[in-house]
Amino acid sequence: MKSQDKELLITRIFHAPIDKVFDAWTDPEKLKRWYAPDGCTIDYKHIEVKEGGRFHYRITHPTHGSGWVIGKYLEIMRPEKLVYTIRLSNENGDLLPPDDLKSAGWPGEILIKVTFESLGNQTKAVIYEAVSEEEARKTGAYSGWIEMFDKLELQLQSIPNHNSASA
Repeated sequence: MKSQDKELLITRIFHAPIDKVFDAWTDPEKLKRWYAPDGCTIDYKHIEVKEGGRFHYRITHPTHGSGWVIGKYLEIMRPEKLVYTIRLSNENGDLLPPDDLKSAGWPGEILIKVTFESLGNQTKAVIYEAVSEEEARKTGAYSGWIEMFDKLELQLQSIPNHNSASA
């Protein structure tokens, strides 16, 4: 990434309390429902949500096929912050060589930081991804995050909130 490139930063307000939003990011069953762009599915071969824990998943797109990702949780501060890395891999977890990556401007390993701030019954989530925003827009990674956040919002609304009164 060139030093003048703006890195990817997306802020989203979710209409759910912070614990519920954080759980959606750390519960493997909930992740399966939203952590893939529209039209795609995600299957975890392995996931261990703890500091130092690793994950390995496949995202399948109906037109573009499947891609494998491995990663590691570097920091989990419930419910305020998640820090993890992702790398493109094959089914066995072997890293893909640089020429197989999305584009010449795409790093081999990507650092992702997500912070969560309670706003009462809402949560402000800020995602920072150590990639060029321009490259993320070209490759579809940016629009993928927006699609995933829309799916997450729908999932959060379908999970009963014990603090809300029913009409």
